[in-house]
Amino acid sequence: MNHYELKAYSEIQAWQRKILKRSGPVSRISKKVQTRMNNWIPERVQRAITIAIKNMVRATLTGSHLTTKKNQSRGLSLEEKDQKLKKKIEAYRKAAIVEGAGTGAGGILLGLADFPLLLSIKIKFLFDAAAIYGFDTAQYEERIFLLQIFKLAFSSDAVRRETMKTIEDWDSSQAAFRDMDWEEFQLEYRDYIDFAKMMQLVPGIGAAVGALVNNNLMQQLGEAAMNCYRLRLLTAPSRFV
Repeated sequence: MNHYELKAYSEIQAWQRKILKRSGPVSRISKKVQTRMNNWIPERVQRAITIAIKNMVRATLTGSHLTTKKNQSRGLSLEEKDQKLKKKIEAYRKAAIVEGAGTGAGGILLGLADFPLLLSIKIKFLFDAAAIYGFDTAQYEERIFLLQIFKLAFSSDAVRRETMKTIEDWDSSQAAFRDMDWEEFQLEYRDYIDFAKMMQLVPGIGAAVGALVNNNLMQQLGEAAMNCYRLRLLTAPSRFV
């Protein structure tokens, strides 16, 4: 590894310690309340939500794949790729802020529309991140890897730890991840952002909350994407052949 790669690897380790750190008491209590509330939702409603998110993500994945610019990283060093991704994060962060403020200011109906719009922005960003680091999203396994990053960024403590192990061992274990547990995916994501998005529907503060929440969520996803792809590049078996 060169000097920058050593620095990047140190940053990855610091990020892993942060993301795997146990959540604070407020987050844990919130998770328990949300889990209890989910138990009151009829199974047919849960199933409908799961199917809706599954179809939404699949449609977004297909659309993002078709519109993502290829060969974004050819000939670039890791440092240059990182700088390129940071510019993408900033652009997507601004788009998420505008979208959150707009839907937050529009009342309940537009507030509810924020969910699929923000999800679309996040998935499109992940496709761009993959292209910047040189991974081919035409491969099904790479699209599943995108969703593993998504899970890592927006899940409970236990799922984050499990997903981190999957990402760390991706090259040898990806064959076991030919499909997603869509019910877990939608429950984890929904629970993670429930309270913030509910506040976005409150008249008078919805726009400010929407902008702030979307900014934080996008920043979080950007950090996860950068470090997951750095980790794959720096620990790839081909580097040590």
